[in-house]
Amino acid sequence: MENTDHDKKSVYIAATLYALITGLSFLFTKIALLTAGPLDILAHRFTTAFVSILILVLFGLVKIDYDAEKIKKMLLLALLYPMAFFAFQTFGLQYATSLEAGILSASSPIITLLLATVLLNEQTNLLQKISIVASVSGVIYITLMKSSSFEISGIKGITLLLLSALSISGYHVMARMLARNFSKIELSFIMSLSGFLFFNVIAISKHLINGDIDTFLLPLRNVQFVLAMVYLGVLAFLVSSLSINYILSKIEAAKMSVFSNLGTVITIVAGVVFLKEKIFYYHIIGSVFIVGGVIGTNFLDKIGPSKSDQKNGEKPPVSDDICKHC
Repeated sequence: MENTDHDKKSVYIAATLYALITGLSFLFTKIALLTAGPLDILAHRFTTAFVSILILVLFGLVKIDYDAEKIKKMLLLALLYPMAFFAFQTFGLQYATSLEAGILSASSPIITLLLATVLLNEQTNLLQKISIVASVSGVIYITLMKSSSFEISGIKGITLLLLSALSISGYHVMARMLARNFSKIELSFIMSLSGFLFFNVIAISKHLINGDIDTFLLPLRNVQFVLAMVYLGVLAFLVSSLSINYILSKIEAAKMSVFSNLGTVITIVAGVVFLKEKIFYYHIIGSVFIVGGVIGTNFLDKIGPSKSDQKNGEKPPVSDDICKHC
């Protein structure tokens, strides 16, 4: 069952909204960092996300239906994202530079492409592969140009950040596989619950060991911090996770993952508009590569049919099966 034009329009609107929300999340993270540390922010962020979706469930606005088998499969998904992704990223940033973090994070669409090809039999043509590389290159170019020097800080940080990129790529592929069996709300509920438990246990344990548990709750007195948590928890995680799960039920994982790089362009624009940051020529050049790569990955699939198309004259069966359960 192929997506209608209306479905495709809805998917790309959702993907653009996802890029917009994640792009602006860096702005709100900067605001939050003025009041609390990274681990505390993650704990409060997922508390906000979980409480929000729990309210929807308790009031019967959304329904979830779990059994032991479902929970087992979804816990593996939650292990990849948010737990592994944010944990590797947070601790990786302690041993690596922001330059290295930007480059390795940008590599996730390429990793997703490889995983989706092997595990989902998703095929892309040469122009789409070039488009993905172009998008990744745009992010790397901006990251390199923003840095005054290029230094490899250590294998530990590089490894952790690479594992973070691998985690989000694995999530994109696995979520597409599971989308046929679970609703988007069910997936998002497990993700928010696992993040809530995982990061609160770590953050609270750390404060108990240090004997400063009061500092964990202190940021909640700050109005700006609370507003930042509402954005990061409700929009940047809950709404974006629902969007991801919806998008992955409609289009290939490789197409979806490249939209994450579009968030870089949104971050640049947000920095200029809200933080009065300067925009330089390399921002524009890199943004052109990023946007061009996103467009090419998603709209050049009809030019030069992929191997799967040549054999079957249609998309791989996995896409059809998933769409039947959307």
